[in-house]
Amino acid sequence: MNRMKKSLYASVIIAAVCVWTHLLCDPARALESGSYRLLSISETEKLVLVSRIPDQRKFLLDAADVKITINDKPAEFGDLALFTIVQVQMDLKRNRRKGVNIDGKAREITVSDPTEK
Repeated sequence: MNRMKKSLYASVIIAAVCVWTHLLCDPARALESGSYRLLSISETEKLVLVSRIPDQRKFLLDAADVKITINDKPAEFGDLALFTIVQVQMDLKRNRRKGVNIDGKAREITVSDPTEK
């Protein structure tokens, strides 16, 4: 009986460690940054579609809480222009919102020269 209790306690401890490890080291989450082309902006839903410059891989990002700077000055969501080359820091973690698959969350969007196409 005593050995069975020890085995049960060991199993509970191992399960707890596995859960904490999964929560702290979420493998589906990745922070990424780089140069992207701004393809589409949804001001009502606060979504942006960007394309990575070298390989043209597209990401649909939640931009509700994004920090936007244009020429090192704070800017608003409406100040972004389509097809501008931007620097984006994003947290990649797929989720679904209102029936749409979103690739992640934009943390920061920086535009050096908004006239650059």
